[in-house]
Amino acid sequence: MAKRKATINQKQCVACGCCMKVCPRGAIAIPNGVCAQVDKGLCVGCGLCARECPASVIALEEVAE
Repeated sequence: MAKRKATINQKQCVACGCCMKVCPRGAIAIPNGVCAQVDKGLCVGCGLCARECPASVIALEEVAE
């Protein structure tokens, strides 16, 4: 069975932190203030981050379990 996980386009992320603020699991961090990164182990694929991203650089992708 496949699950969805958030992925971030690292080249286009502006590190605004909007995604990090809405993530209910704390799965997103912005190390060194450069760009957001998703902890795939914590991400539940809810999509809140993708909806909140003003740059539209977050997508949900199917991943195998």
